[in-house]
Amino acid sequence: MSVEERLASLGLQLPRISPPPSVQMRFARRSGNLLYLSGNGPMRDGRPVLVGKLGRELSLEQGYQAARLTALNLLAVIKAELGDLEPIRFVKSLGFVNSAPGFNQQPAVLNGFADLIVELYGEERGLHARSAVGMAELPWDIPVEIETIVEIVG
Repeated sequence: MSVEERLASLGLQLPRISPPPSVQMRFARRSGNLLYLSGNGPMRDGRPVLVGKLGRELSLEQGYQAARLTALNLLAVIKAELGDLEPIRFVKSLGFVNSAPGFNQQPAVLNGFADLIVELYGEERGLHARSAVGMAELPWDIPVEIETIVEIVG
């Protein structure tokens, strides 16, 4: 089953890519066989779907879902850049979690991203190195921002 077929079987679809307001950047940059993806968050149509800090306004489950939505946004960027979701292997992700003082479950929040990627790609192509960092603030008060690097293997 292809990645897009797996997405459909989960009732998921890739969102439309739209840049956040007043940000001058590329969503991705290819260098050799690596594709570097800029930080992305739980956005729809250039606006945050969720806002707030984990451990204060938002629960761990809401953070997990925000990271899962961020995975879909990053997959949409990959599809736009490569035209296909198949020929990649995830190498590294770096996740920033908008955290209230005392909140220390950043890795569990980032599991929302990692679990979906492994579900879609399997462990061989989806399981990757990662870091999860708590931040005092994130742009637009989003709860999660994730950047990732994928290797183009096909």
